[in-house]
Amino acid sequence: MTGRRNVAILLFDDVEVLDFAGPFEVFAVTGQREGEGPFRVYTVSAEGRPVRARNGLRVTPDFALADCPAPEILLVPGGYGTRQAMHDAALTGWVREKSAQAELTLSVCTGALLLAEAGLLEGLTATTHHSALELLRQSAPGATVRDDLRICDNGRIVLSGGISAGIDMSLHVVARLLGRAQAEETARWMEYRWQPEPGFSYPQAPAA
Repeated sequence: MTGRRNVAILLFDDVEVLDFAGPFEVFAVTGQREGEGPFRVYTVSAEGRPVRARNGLRVTPDFALADCPAPEILLVPGGYGTRQAMHDAALTGWVREKSAQAELTLSVCTGALLLAEAGLLEGLTATTHHSALELLRQSAPGATVRDDLRICDNGRIVLSGGISAGIDMSLHVVARLLGRAQAEETARWMEYRWQPEPGFSYPQAPAA
């Protein structure tokens, strides 16, 4: 793919702050030392109105569902707000529609519950925050839910465990798309000690 990839990060009330802020930072700062970065990152909520994240942080999204630019990468974070959001048919329908059009769909923590309700996890390997593993099994009976993996990469759909795992997953995606060297440069810039999960290998640079 050529050009910048749109990265849409879904927000809702009671979203976990690091679930969305960590990946936002990774994608937003990638490649910035070399000019315009390869990702255009923006946030979106149901109506485009401000949301109150966990612990009271207020965030004003860039777009509403109705006017959100089509994402190449859709990221669904978690938090206690997923327990309500997962039963919002309009929201899960939007996730299902945008996921079908996107290059990649990513979840952090209990964002996996929205993917489950959108019918996206059938036959896949999945993970979530350790406190929600049983709920994910109930919500996605056709998925293999792993409690021993921090990242589950199914190709087009990638899931990560709780909270800080979203940073590692985002760096994993950067390495997949742009090469390990770019992910390592991003981690160094962030002063983040990235340790790729066992079993994954990455190209050193993106394919020509």
